[in-house]
Amino acid sequence: MASTLKLAFVGCGAIARYHLKGIKESVPRIDVTAVIDIDFKRAKAFAYETGGQPFASLEEALEKGDFDAVDIMLPHDLHESATSECFLAGKHVLLEKPMAPSVEGCNRILNSAREAGIVFMVAENSQYWPEILKAKEVVESGAIGDVITARAAFVYEFDEYWFKEDKPWRFEKKRTGGGITIDGGSHWIRPLRLWMGEIDEVVATIGHPLKQMEGESLTRALLRFRSGKIAIFDAMMVDTVFAPEPWWRITGTQGEIIIDGGFEGGIRLFNQENREGKLLMEPQGYSKSFGPELVNFSEAILDDKVLQASPEQSLGELRTALAIYRSAESHLWEKVWD
Repeated sequence: MASTLKLAFVGCGAIARYHLKGIKESVPRIDVTAVIDIDFKRAKAFAYETGGQPFASLEEALEKGDFDAVDIMLPHDLHESATSECFLAGKHVLLEKPMAPSVEGCNRILNSAREAGIVFMVAENSQYWPEILKAKEVVESGAIGDVITARAAFVYEFDEYWFKEDKPWRFEKKRTGGGITIDGGSHWIRPLRLWMGEIDEVVATIGHPLKQMEGESLTRALLRFRSGKIAIFDAMMVDTVFAPEPWWRITGTQGEIIIDGGFEGGIRLFNQENREGKLLMEPQGYSKSFGPELVNFSEAILDDKVLQASPEQSLGELRTALAIYRSAESHLWEKVWD
């Protein structure tokens, strides 16, 4: 069995920088041997940094490149076609979320992955976010008693880092499948599912304060879980200055857990013994989730280890986003899984 995984980056945009940082910090068993981007200058820049061979197309890379697996970091509307090419070539696939903009597209991808008999993983990095995992540990320990409710607040100031292109694809609804809920919102919905179980139904409203984005840039939603418990999901991206607020709050019968807002991280416990808040771990933050994610992917291929989350798990975030969109139109509670 191979000791090193030869990996191709498919797409060298903003998120590729986080993936590469995670590999450099935590995954010595991955060797980036190919980098692919239609912007060949960007591919060559990543090639210079990684030592991988640059390509301007996936088709050319599959024909001439030397790699066992791909890390697909493309706009949502390209996910299905790119995975199909890679499955046919027998490559293992790590695919950025969402798997596809529609449930039908996801089902086609899942069926193709099963037929190919390869390792297929959807890259939902909040599954590996240190603060999220610590909160799960604390909840399960009973430190805040029984969970009553929670709030996820995906709220941050408009950041041009994610919109560098002349015509940013994230502004186009037909490319994303929606707006911020179907895109970054998944990072806030997955933790709620980890802590509180499966979501049953939602009621929501959406808005468009960021005028250059065709999809929604504001969401207010209530999520009802199969347990009957309720959580709040807020999402907002506006070109303004926001006051500080937690990105997550989990309320129990004996206390609360707060995960601080901002990408730098931090988690605190509030209970009878810690009314001022106890720091539960040194802040790790968003960027520290990518290394463990890529470790899990590489070990599934090299060591036949089980993925921490199956690709089917990511359907929960997509279905929740789509139910939010339906509710915004119907003004009614909408089922997530029906």
